Amino acid sequence: MTTVAQLYRYPLKSHGREELAHTTLTAGQSMPWDRTWAVVHDAARTDGTEWAHCANFSTGSKAPALMAITAAFDSARELLTLHHPDRPSLTFHPDRETSRFLEWVAPLVPENRAQPSAIFRLDGRGFTDTPYPSVSLCNYASLRALSDAVGTPVSPHRWRGNVWFDTGSPWDELDWVGKEVAIGSVVLRIRERTERCRATTANPKTGERDIEMLRILKGWGHQDFGVYAEVIETGPIFIGDQVKVL
Repeated sequence: MTTVAQLYRYPLKSHGREELAHTTLTAGQSMPWDRTWAVVHDAARTDGTEWAHCANFSTGSKAPALMAITAAFDSARELLTLHHPDRPSLTFHPDRETSRFLEWVAPLVPENRAQPSAIFRLDGRGFTDTPYPSVSLCNYASLRALSDAVGTPVSPHRWRGNVWFDTGSPWDELDWVGKEVAIGSVVLRIRERTERCRATTANPKTGERDIEMLRILKGWGHQDFGVYAEVIETGPIFIGDQVKVL
């Protein structure tokens, strides 16, 4: 039986992951507090009033050091704490203390890249990587196959997935596109594969590029890892809940 192994959210897009024991998914929305905020850079073409493409934001594909950030979020006070091996920990409110964050993150962004300039907020659907509110699903069986190809264990943190499970067979999840999947009482519709970017080449412990991940993925004839899903039936999700293709 396939079950939920881990749950993650990313309150500030591309700036830290937080592991969860449970969450509630709502039809038509992303995971609560997932990518609610995003860091816009000085070359962006968006005003933050609606969803925008990830090219407008600071991400790990252009600034690999960001991949080493971990997060803890106090949803009651909306305080976000960020940790990085090369920076002191920072606790701040993303809406009210932007300048403190920009000072903290500046050393992690290459000087030849667009520089962080502001934080935008988008409630309900968040700044997901898709133009629709999505939840990302990843399979540990696929991760093991990839680790075997690399020759060393590959961290799940490279993939920034929301829901992790293990079907026992690599790449099963890629065949779920167009199908519905039940996780506990939640039902999701699998919309598309997740095509990966250069953020996956960075080590999530150090923030340094160390594996040519996209080249290795292309050995399977694609550049995909995991799938994007849309929530169509509301409900809670817990570690250990059954994952079932309908």
